[in-house]
Amino acid sequence: MGAYRMWVELKMEKDFTFRLLFVVLLLGVFVDCGFCLEDTDSDAVVYIVTLKQAPVSHLYGEEFRVKGHHHHNSKNHGSGNVSRLHKPRHISHKHAHDASSTSRMHNSLLRKALRGEKYLKLYSYHYLINGFAVLVTPQQAFKLANRREVANVALDFSVRTATTHTPQFLGLPLGAWAQEGGYETAGEGIVIGFIDTGIDPTHPSFSDNTPERHYPVPQHFSGICEVTRDFPSGSCNRKLVGARHFAASAITRGIFNTSQDYASPFDGDGHGTHTASVAAGNHGISVVVAGHHFGDASGMAPRAHVAVYKALYKSFGGFAADVVAAIDQAAQDGVDIINLSITPNRRPPGVATFFNPIDMALLSAVKAGIFVVQAAGNTGPSPKSVSSFSPWIFTVGASTHDRVYSNSIVLGNNITIAGVGLAPGTDSMYTLVMASHALNDTAASDMYVGECQDASSFNQTLVQGNLLVCSYSVRFVLGLSTIKQALETAKNLSAAGVVFCMDPFVIGFQINPTPMRLPGIIIPSANDSKILLQYYNSSLDQDEVTKKITRFGAVASISGGLKANFSLSAPNVMFYSARGPDPEDSFLDDADILKPNLVAPGNLIWAAWSSGGMDSVEFEGEDFAMMSGTSMAAPHVAGLAALIKQKFPNLSTAAIGSALSTTASLSDKYGGPILAQRSYANPDSNQSPATPFDMGSGFVNATAALDPGLIFDTGYSDYMSFLCGINGSAPMVRNYTGESCGASTMSGTDLNLPSITISKLNQTRTVQRTLINIAANETYVVGWSAPYGASIKVTPARFFIACGQQQVLSVDFNATMNNSSPSFGRIGLFGNQGHVINIPLSVIVKISYNTTNS
Repeated sequence: MGAYRMWVELKMEKDFTFRLLFVVLLLGVFVDCGFCLEDTDSDAVVYIVTLKQAPVSHLYGEEFRVKGHHHHNSKNHGSGNVSRLHKPRHISHKHAHDASSTSRMHNSLLRKALRGEKYLKLYSYHYLINGFAVLVTPQQAFKLANRREVANVALDFSVRTATTHTPQFLGLPLGAWAQEGGYETAGEGIVIGFIDTGIDPTHPSFSDNTPERHYPVPQHFSGICEVTRDFPSGSCNRKLVGARHFAASAITRGIFNTSQDYASPFDGDGHGTHTASVAAGNHGISVVVAGHHFGDASGMAPRAHVAVYKALYKSFGGFAADVVAAIDQAAQDGVDIINLSITPNRRPPGVATFFNPIDMALLSAVKAGIFVVQAAGNTGPSPKSVSSFSPWIFTVGASTHDRVYSNSIVLGNNITIAGVGLAPGTDSMYTLVMASHALNDTAASDMYVGECQDASSFNQTLVQGNLLVCSYSVRFVLGLSTIKQALETAKNLSAAGVVFCMDPFVIGFQINPTPMRLPGIIIPSANDSKILLQYYNSSLDQDEVTKKITRFGAVASISGGLKANFSLSAPNVMFYSARGPDPEDSFLDDADILKPNLVAPGNLIWAAWSSGGMDSVEFEGEDFAMMSGTSMAAPHVAGLAALIKQKFPNLSTAAIGSALSTTASLSDKYGGPILAQRSYANPDSNQSPATPFDMGSGFVNATAALDPGLIFDTGYSDYMSFLCGINGSAPMVRNYTGESCGASTMSGTDLNLPSITISKLNQTRTVQRTLINIAANETYVVGWSAPYGASIKVTPARFFIACGQQQVLSVDFNATMNNSSPSFGRIGLFGNQGHVINIPLSVIVKISYNTTNS
């Protein structure tokens, strides 16, 4: 890594061409340069090229599944023999030499296709996809597309990024952790790969300082740790077992900012550190923010190992070419689970949303036995807003959990106003002083002075010992003004605390609790802010002649928001959590696939924060941050999947997803229905019972998922048959996989998923599902509720199933009316040993008779 240090020293040189080529070389990609960058055509862009020849991971067979009576004994599985669904072993290590030969083949192809022309190859993909990313003109891309070796040429596209109490809310300490020997062993031996913004290796959430227990790096993992100036030797350990970064596509565009983005695995954003600690952060790490203690943090699988593949950056997000390179490397390194808290910036064009470089790379990852979790996206609550499309990807939406930090201010007229703010309270009533009424004689006539961003504008004598009232305008939303700077102003003026009143022009903006070292509160409601201001103005004494204020008569006390309240009804689906139905194509036709798969805690999540994290100015310099989004929900499920994989090491990826889905909860903590927020503005006042298009199978149940009873299994060949069943898809299937579609095809409805989705029910349809028992012998009774506008019948209505045996369920659907509104039902399987299997039903268009004939 001395070469990298040399690059750092040379970074001030003016020769951009040399610097760019040097950085690309140092990124560890296989570079083939057919030109000098100063001569690059201005219309050159990045394309992802896939070849017809199969990648390494496809050469060694598909996931195989054990059917029938083939049993295995394991002390981890409880009593009795248990049938497991198998995944292949990672085979990358003994075929690592294929990378260099594949790269040479790619270079040869480029030289032949673009004889003497200018180009720059950024990556060679060989493990999950056989192809490369290259900077060329559209005309050159056309030449490549016409080569007989080339299967597909796709334009690169951009992507974006989409806890102390959630282990308790999910029941881990007395449930899933206890079943597996406690948090000390939860997730041990499992490697979770994070495609994100990197990691802060110095954070205690990723320390391996556990002398009381042996903590070896899993033998099946072969990843490396990059060493750079800001990610020095020793950054990786037995917890953080691998770290790389991928930025070649971004660098070729000239948008990579080394001072913000770090040409290393170090996290300059904060997002990646946060998601990694949610899934696999160490147990019992003290959460101290703004000098206040908020409890102890733990990941879902605190003994799992972390491998980081940085492909997203603070200043620009990321690009598919870099993400695909990261996925390809993670699979080759031998990760067990991939977490993607990222989504595409646009819906993929073409025959179907499933045919895009990222989803097709993940299909190969699933074939290699890697469980893939992806955030649903933060574009809810409108229908068809989900940004994770494919049935082989486990898509997670965001819900609340039952912890809330509330704050309030009590006015001198005994009116109490609710607000937010992770702040201490006052010990008594203090005088309220509006910022605009405390200006000094030299203050500039700035219309934004009321936002309290500059202490020099104010008369300290008027503010000292009082509560400073500041305006929260749209500039706070845009990041032009900050709570942090207003608090610094109040501190410099010796104020007793700060009160933020909402500007009436800030409509529908959701304010998260913000850490404050001083007593403080943000009043998020413009109407409540108006009540405070009316009281304040009515309490002022003014000189009748000069109109100057002679006395500030309004007083108030701040209750404080440091103490959590756990009485909240939860979970609820958050308004921003993206919704189904799953769009099959850019025309928004509906796919026969249920998305999201389920929901998990994603709102107001405490987790680790990078020391260089710039994503949230309010948490800059802190070790922890409270963040919200489906980005936070996905790693909850990735960590829980690690617990399942630890208990059942040979379960297929589909079986892990099935265990999570069929055991999901359908009710909140008080036994009522899970509600979904329906609007961005006033979401708590616009809620109704959640449907499968809001929450998938339901809210993740960590403990039940470790003992699912029955499993639905699906393999690579099934996914191929599904892709081949899409009208006009055969060329795309061949282009991306190198395989031709045969006579066997199936619709999404017929995939053996733990849900049934029918986008168009034309009179009648029979759907079958095959279940496998991975528990003891059990007898099940079947119950169901039909979607509105349809009737259903399930056979058999009762069955006995031995350990390792299969059972086929037939579900007959019959449309009873013509209706185009989505309706929902459910099948429940109730075992006499306590297992309950939940199968959500979704029917969109229902046609009960042929209107043309009648």
